Amino acid sequence: MSRLVFFDLDGTLADRQTALSDAVTGLCRSRSLPPAADQWLRTELADRANAADFARLRDAFDLEPSAADLWQEYVDLIAAAVTCRPEVLDGLTRLRDAAWTIGVVTNGASDIQRAKLVETGLADLVDGVAVSGDLEIRKPDRRLFELGATRCGVSLADGGWMVGDNPTGDIGGGHQAGLCTIWLRGRPWPEGLPAAHHVVDDVTDAITILLNETWE
Repeated sequence: MSRLVFFDLDGTLADRQTALSDAVTGLCRSRSLPPAADQWLRTELADRANAADFARLRDAFDLEPSAADLWQEYVDLIAAAVTCRPEVLDGLTRLRDAAWTIGVVTNGASDIQRAKLVETGLADLVDGVAVSGDLEIRKPDRRLFELGATRCGVSLADGGWMVGDNPTGDIGGGHQAGLCTIWLRGRPWPEGLPAAHHVVDDVTDAITILLNETWE
């Protein structure tokens, strides 16, 4: 098995939920949006966000700014607000020092996910990134993992690991891609889904498992 690991982004490496709240608050304040728009955004963007959401926001509340301007402001706000803990960045550095190839495989719009990676400093610590918006496919589709491997300069056929918090997208997708898996517990586990190889409470625990992996 190759020394390859993919990480999910939102809810695994980075705290999206706090950033989402801060970004929505900032957008509503700067555009003087009504409380109903604030609640609409928190509901509609709870799991994911893309430019089309802001076209719907504009129509729903008869807003003057263009959907493109609203989307770009949201992208800038959430990228500035999203955080990755120093101990996670340190753990990724240790993986790199141990000759691991590190990729990010994430669902989401390409521009917003890459902005998060840059603003958190994660972009400097990974070898390749595959975002669902790149191919208009989403995890658990194996093709997204194949794209991630290609962008990391390795072959998915050589195996590796997937670390994430979403049972279906990350763990189910990792299994379909032939990867060992580490699940960050928290979401309900779907009935019938094969178990992860390891279950942890924090991504730093997953990094410790990987660093302790023995290689022949």
